[in-house]
Amino acid sequence: MEMVTRLTADKPVVIFSKSGCCMSHSMKALICSFGANPNVIEIDKIPNGQQIERALVQLGCCPSVPAVFIGQQFIGGADEVIALNVQNKLAQLLLKAGAIFLWSR
Repeated sequence: MEMVTRLTADKPVVIFSKSGCCMSHSMKALICSFGANPNVIEIDKIPNGQQIERALVQLGCCPSVPAVFIGQQFIGGADEVIALNVQNKLAQLLLKAGAIFLWSR
């Protein structure tokens, strides 16, 4: 768990992903569409990826990826992020975290 906290510290948006996961790709594209530049951690391409994946599951990620953190807060997976977008709340979270600076609808 400490490793996940360390990886998300001081970063407005962090997405834990796997390189072959289409939902992870969709989350990256959605967040980038707001003008944010998320820090993407491909857990299948790093040596301690399995340890990080176990920590994400302990946080409640099911499946383990995508796991989205905005403003050091765990937001959830694809369902939660899409729901926030549909409710017009995603942009506000990104603004508050300093991931984007302007947003007009």
